[in-house]
Amino acid sequence: MKTFISDLSKKEFPIGDRISGKLVRQTIKQLIKKDHPDFDDNDYLSISELDYYREKHIEHLMQTNVRTITKLEDKVLTSLKDKKTISDVIENEETPKLSFGQRVADKMAEFGGSWTFIISFLIFLLIWICINVFWLTNKQFDPFPFILLNLILSSVAALQAPVIMMSQNRQEEKDRERAKKDYMVNLKAEIEIGILNEKIDHLIINEQKEIIEIHEAQMEMLAKILKRVS
Repeated sequence: MKTFISDLSKKEFPIGDRISGKLVRQTIKQLIKKDHPDFDDNDYLSISELDYYREKHIEHLMQTNVRTITKLEDKVLTSLKDKKTISDVIENEETPKLSFGQRVADKMAEFGGSWTFIISFLIFLLIWICINVFWLTNKQFDPFPFILLNLILSSVAALQAPVIMMSQNRQEEKDRERAKKDYMVNLKAEIEIGILNEKIDHLIINEQKEIIEIHEAQMEMLAKILKRVS
């Protein structure tokens, strides 16, 4: 297998990984020259070395635009360097444990917003009214207009409202976490698409060079044949 020596690390790499300095973008080339001032268009480097400086360039852009890399962007860069998917990074994170009050609020909000609660509460109201109107007419436990029932309904509404608000706050936290995960996935997809485009451009340029070299070789052979014939 043919190999070449990288002008950056002086290490040996397969010839298929060789990239000319002419094909490296100017912004990445400037980043390379900070570590290797002697690097120019006539030098060669490997794809792995170019990927390393691409990642440094992405990190530099984030630092320039945002000044400080956020935790989300840092996770994306880490997943790129470790060749991992965002889902693997997210799964490895510890999910925060819910407190007893949060679990109770979620359960009560889930039950309070269901048809089971509505139907059972309507049945309770009908039973209460029927008992006080028809059965306890003489004892007057809670006569019309059902003041005690109104007090119970007001108490239930007063307690149910803050519980539902607590559950809504929990749902907003879940939505924010979901939005953060979507942002990380989209950010990594954008970066990887950019890197993939550069690799495709590199392959196309190399293929064009090979075609030109084959064409030149054929022209030279044709010229030699014509000389022999003449």
